[in-house]
Amino acid sequence: MTGIVRTTRNSPIPLLWAAVSICSGVVLHSLVVQSMFQTRLSASFFMSDVTWRQLVSSVNGQISADLQTANVEWLPFLVVFSLMAIVTWPLGAVWISRRRKIPYRQAVADWGFLGWNWWLLAGLWEILWVTAFSFGLESLQSILMATPHLFEAFILAGWLATFGSMLATGTTADDNEVPAISNSKRIPLAVWSMIGVFVLVFTAMNWQLYEGLRVPHGDSAMYEEHLWNLTHGKGFRSYLDQGLFLGEHIQVVHLLLIPLHVIWPSHRLLELCESLALASAAIPIFWIARRHVCSARAATLLAGAYLLYFPMQFLDIAIDLKTFRPISFGVPALLFAIDQLERRHFGRAIVLMLITLSAKEDYALVVAPLGLWIAFDAWRARTDAEFDATQRRRRIVFGSGVALSATLYLLAVVFVVLPWFRGGDDPHFYRYFGELGNSPGDIVQTAFESPLLVLGRLFSLRSLIYGLLLLLPIGFLPLLSLGRLAVCLPLFAVLCLLQLSVDQPNELLIPFHHFHAPLVPIVFWAAAVGLGNVSRVASWVAARCVRSTKAQNPQRGIMFSASFCFASALTTGALIGMTPLSAKFWDSGRVVYWRELYIPGKRADVFPRVLEQIPNDARVASTDFVHPQFTHFERSYDYSHYLRKISDYESKVPDDTDYIVIDTQHKYSTIKKPSDVRELRDQPDQWEMLPDKTGGYFIILKRKQE
Repeated sequence: MTGIVRTTRNSPIPLLWAAVSICSGVVLHSLVVQSMFQTRLSASFFMSDVTWRQLVSSVNGQISADLQTANVEWLPFLVVFSLMAIVTWPLGAVWISRRRKIPYRQAVADWGFLGWNWWLLAGLWEILWVTAFSFGLESLQSILMATPHLFEAFILAGWLATFGSMLATGTTADDNEVPAISNSKRIPLAVWSMIGVFVLVFTAMNWQLYEGLRVPHGDSAMYEEHLWNLTHGKGFRSYLDQGLFLGEHIQVVHLLLIPLHVIWPSHRLLELCESLALASAAIPIFWIARRHVCSARAATLLAGAYLLYFPMQFLDIAIDLKTFRPISFGVPALLFAIDQLERRHFGRAIVLMLITLSAKEDYALVVAPLGLWIAFDAWRARTDAEFDATQRRRRIVFGSGVALSATLYLLAVVFVVLPWFRGGDDPHFYRYFGELGNSPGDIVQTAFESPLLVLGRLFSLRSLIYGLLLLLPIGFLPLLSLGRLAVCLPLFAVLCLLQLSVDQPNELLIPFHHFHAPLVPIVFWAAAVGLGNVSRVASWVAARCVRSTKAQNPQRGIMFSASFCFASALTTGALIGMTPLSAKFWDSGRVVYWRELYIPGKRADVFPRVLEQIPNDARVASTDFVHPQFTHFERSYDYSHYLRKISDYESKVPDDTDYIVIDTQHKYSTIKKPSDVRELRDQPDQWEMLPDKTGGYFIILKRKQE
């Protein structure tokens, strides 16, 4: 847009258009936001219920008796958006004028017209909303009710991206690098700085969660227990597992941390390494993008968008505060592998793909299609003079080999390796598909007998929104490289079929968990190439819409696309993420409020008094959240209502347990006082309660000596 619309110096018409655009945008935007905040459901996407009620009260609004709707006046929203425009319009124009060395009047007209055109899109949401309810379009109603925050993020991203692209000073030598230069490994200081900030922020958040006793053991701290047990002769296991961990997943990449863990045996080490690994993926993203765009500036914006990408951030700290999973290490490994593939270093790519597969068998669902894409791309390039016949055959053989090997690996893991380590039992993730069946055979049978049931899952509202939440935060750039994006389809289809809980069938509506990790590298690979295709797409549009053979200023279009990508990651993260850049982080009514999560409370302060009473050679059963503190003891068992093999599937602790530690204050605790403890109630001859030194925060039981 910024490369097509022109303004004339000293012309009053563009300035008039800018004024009309701003006034119309402010009016429409404030009307739509007022509409969104009149229902508790739509407002909940922006703020907590507590904050919503406070906001309604502050503007003299009235909340209905059922607390589901509110009567809010339009004027307060109009004032807020008017002030926003009054401040940002002239100040932004000053910056643009000085940056691009153009007259201030022209900058005012350009920025006012082009920037606030995005606010006019708010009227589209209102039109769709009225249409859906007027004609009873339930599907459209459901989509609009589930996506008000996404619509707002899209509008603000376009507004910010317009400003960012208008700051571009034009074509420079950096924007027209030759392939030899763009294939270099130099990383700009800006990328290193963003990586450093990411590592600093997420390491601090992770360590504070651990310090505050908020990190669960299962699917998080148990991986540090693997390393401790393995280096102390207890096998590759956690005492949470049924035998060796290889019965759960073929996930061994964290064993590479053993040399560091021997020096610093701490869960904090794993948190630091995971944040470093995830952040490091910005490096191959920058390389790939610069190679395809030939612009370090645009590539830097894409690398920044990755670090702001909330689905990636939830791999570091998940919604359930599981802060470490080895699957995260596959993200940088696969991106570095793709970079090596583009550099035609196939040996290095194979090694990196093997590391990727060691992060979890799920990666085979993207590695196999990636191999097919490599083979197909080589076959398609048969008329490309860059590759001779021998090179094409090698790439076809290489890609076919990768696809076949990854497929055989996945089949072997699911049908042979995992059942063998589980003593013949089916893998635990079979039950993740709910009514579709409890095994691959059941799912295939359901697909033939009830195809509409499977299709209903694949093409559901949940699937649509899941796709939006993967693509919107990256500015939909992957859609400009559909072939690469198609590599995601097998795993995305599996994610659409998942149903972890019958009671919460939509809990995977947003990628808050770790299951989407293998999609992240492919999505950003497609985005990097898609950014390089912007000029080609713009030329195609120009040829058909304005009857020109090329787009006006294609470099400006690339910078706008890169800016829109970065701004989309920023705005969606602000509304959905959990970092200091998000609204939830500062909302006192949210469970992820910073004071609630990252400031250790009394519970954590008194816990050292518990450790003082238990010897290191003891076998301890403990409740979750304090369980990670006992993984370096002789044995660390789970104390819960979950029936485990190590307890003979009975509601009891293992027979060799010496101590039981019960956290009475964690959020899932059902035990608040000694009379609630089953051992004291049912086995008083075997257990005694140690004197309470924690003020009731913890209950400690010791097995009586015979």
